Amino acid sequence: MSDPNKAIDYMILNGKFYAQAKANRIYLEEYRKSLKAILMQKSLDGTLGGQERDAYAHADYSALLQGLKEAVEIEETYRWNLIAAQARVEVWRTEQATARAENRATM
Repeated sequence: MSDPNKAIDYMILNGKFYAQAKANRIYLEEYRKSLKAILMQKSLDGTLGGQERDAYAHADYSALLQGLKEAVEIEETYRWNLIAAQARVEVWRTEQATARAENRATM
């Protein structure tokens, strides 16, 4: 296996990108509620159901959902890459423990 320091360096370097991606996703999830309220206020329909329908059908709401979809994809990509880097370190640790056990057994 390659040097575990490369996996650790990857985690250090990319952890901030994961954090930013998660922050973006959470912001969009929360802003979705505000946008819905704003769009409901702009609706000409007098009923709550009609306002809600208009808000959900609005192009701005659809665009926000597309942005949320992309934010989740980016966040999950960073998350799984970090998990893979952690797994590489664990594999290296296991290999080292196995090598130590083999050395003790042959002495």
